[in-house]
This record gives sequence, C-alpha cells and structure tokens, in this order.
Amino acid sequence: TSLVVGSLVWVEDPDDAWIDGEVVEVKGEDIKVLCTSGKTVVVKASNIYPKDAEAPPCGVDDMTKLAYLHEPGVLQNLRSRYDMNEIYTYTGNILIAVNPFRRLPHLYDSHMMAQYKGAAFGELSPHPFAVADAAYRLMMNEGISQSILVSGESGAGKTESTKLLMRYLAYMGGRAAAEGRTVEQQVLESNPVLEAFGNAKTVRNNNSR
Repeated sequence: TSLVVGSLVWVEDPDDAWIDGEVVEVKGEDIKVLCTSGKTVVVKASNIYPKDAEAPPCGVDDMTKLAYLHEPGVLQNLRSRYDMNEIYTYTGNILIAVNPFRRLPHLYDSHMMAQYKGAAFGELSPHPFAVADAAYRLMMNEGISQSILVSGESGAGKTESTKLLMRYLAYMGGRAAAEGRTVEQQVLESNPVLEAFGNAKTVRNNNSR
C-alpha cells in the first residue's frame, strides 16, 4: 500500500505494542506519523501497516472480514471485541479465545448448548460449542474421526476451553445416567486423570498443560 500524507496507519509502540496515527510527511522511506496519543514519530515505511478506516468500532466476529489481516489489525479487533465482553472471535474455521480471567457462566449453560445444537458453523456468535458441534456433525455424518486442536501459552485458557468442548460433546453423545452420574459428569470427572499425564506449575499458572 502506497503511503501518502493523510494515510491512516499503525506503528510500533514500546508501551502499547501498536498505536494508530496519520501520516503527516513522507520523505523517501522515512515516514512521519502523528499518533493518536499526541506524539510524533518517524519510522521506516517497511515498519508501517495500513489501518482500515472503515473497520467497525466493536470489531468483527470473523477476522477474514478485515481489510488488513496483519498483527496490529488482528490485535485491535480482538481488543475491541474484548472491551464488549466478546471473548471469542473466528478466523475462518479457527476460534480465538481471549481469557477473561473471570467466570462467565451465562455463556456455557444448557440453554446455550441447546442453541448451538445443529446450528450451521458461523450462524451464531463464535463459541467453543460451535466448534464442538461442527466436529460432532462431521463425525456422525461422514463416519470419520475428528480432532480439535487447542493451543496457547501458559494461562491462556486451554484447559477450560477443553473442558467446554468435552462438556458439549458429552451433551451431544447422550446424558443417560449411570450410577447416578450423567455421561457429561463422567467425562468431565476424567479430566484430573488426563491432567496427571502432562501438567506442571508455571509462573503464570499453577496447573498448566
């Protein structure tokens, strides 16, 4: 993208990672940017990313809808949604979760599971239940085993996300009680055994996989 005076851009910032601003001067590869913080910086053109002036302030639920799928654009979208208490965002068929570090029980109750049951992927708001439902439907319709990869750094919320996926799959697989416990309860109660095979204490998490 060619940079001209008036272009809206993102530049690296030592405190906020990225900050937006407007190009006020172009001298070859040296670009002067007036940041929204009020400071003016001069950076190389190769270190500048264009900003989508038409991106909605509340963000988009699928980042493939973004005009620019670069690091500052992705981070800004996730931040905008997080500020609206929307912790889940799609990038195509990938679900990105931002750990809220607090309980959000209304997002995971039985009513929510019933909503996602059989719903087309992307029809409802991004959610682990949507991913689990898509995998379950493919397994049942095509008779092929499915895998769901949950990745992230320590403290990102992998364990909780996995529990939600397991809970939904148990919900879909049947809830007939055995010895007073539902299938869902039995599956979730197996989690401590699974954790024993690969968990350790880290700086960010006392019980990290």
